[in-house]
Amino acid sequence: MTEELSRTSALASRHSALGSGLEDWNGMGTAWTCDTDPNDEHDAVREHAGMFDMSPLKKVFVRGPDARSVLDHLTTRDMSKVGSGKSVYLCVLTDKGGIADDAIVSNNGGDEWMIVHGSGGTMALLEASALGHDVSIEFTDDLHDLSVQGPASLEILDANTDIDLGALAYFEHAPATLFGHACRMSRTGYSGERGYEVFADGAVITDIWDNLADAGVMPCSFTALDKVRIEAGLLFYGYDMTEENTPWEVGLGFTVSTTKGDFRGKDALMAAKGAERINNVCLDIDHSDMVEGGETLSLNGKEVGVINSPCHSRRMGKSLALAHVSPGIAAGSVLAVSGEGQDTTATVIAGPIYDPKKSRTHA
Repeated sequence: MTEELSRTSALASRHSALGSGLEDWNGMGTAWTCDTDPNDEHDAVREHAGMFDMSPLKKVFVRGPDARSVLDHLTTRDMSKVGSGKSVYLCVLTDKGGIADDAIVSNNGGDEWMIVHGSGGTMALLEASALGHDVSIEFTDDLHDLSVQGPASLEILDANTDIDLGALAYFEHAPATLFGHACRMSRTGYSGERGYEVFADGAVITDIWDNLADAGVMPCSFTALDKVRIEAGLLFYGYDMTEENTPWEVGLGFTVSTTKGDFRGKDALMAAKGAERINNVCLDIDHSDMVEGGETLSLNGKEVGVINSPCHSRRMGKSLALAHVSPGIAAGSVLAVSGEGQDTTATVIAGPIYDPKKSRTHA
């Protein structure tokens, strides 16, 4: 580990035992690879169940009488519509209307909310929104996030918890006991499959992990996570969206509650609607493996975009990528792909390529 790795998952020993080098993401050692084949991990998520240690995501509690109004100012969603036991995916914007981060915000009831976010600027912007308000903010790394994804996830988890997990609707969450340990279970994920996130303290998360492994849930790497999320058209902050992009440009306009009151970046965001400089698209690349990322895309000799998130899907027999292209480039367009040692073509395809109606996550 390097000095930048200032955060540690309680599951680090489990990852090391599986062959992970605990590579960095968001300041925490993360299982980017392990001894198992990421293609087999991919199969497990699509056919049975796999689990990812998502603890590098940052968990922040916002508590107090003004919590909801603070979050309303911070985010693009109307928090008055997020009742107790509900969660919502959203964007956090800069003053200029660019995406500073994406996050899931959960209403835990009793004036307590939780934000789970990645590597963007949510924390600093939250503290700015909270100035002068009756609210407390607590970042905690003791709370771990174990994501169990796949068609068998409900059966396996439900057999070992004290709540009726099947009654939990998409983006709902509830306190529960799993394998005898207190936790919060949320019907959310980042895979394109039905799945659940288990939030539990570091003192118990390894026992939960071990019990799930014994129940047949396959430990999975972030390499496999890239495969499933790219197939499902799910964006990764810092790659598929940055402060340079508005939600309109990357397909996240659905996260913007345009009729709610003021929020950070609203005026700039609304002024930018209809003036998009790029669009986010999915590509089917004429290549036998994964490309490197960063390749230039051209149409009729004119540069029109760049590849951001590539992967190779053994299941689909395709080299795929999420990319930014100039507005107006339609599905079916064939683009030239050029990069270091790379000279091929890619076809723009309708996304998500996997389960486009999202019937598996919403079942």
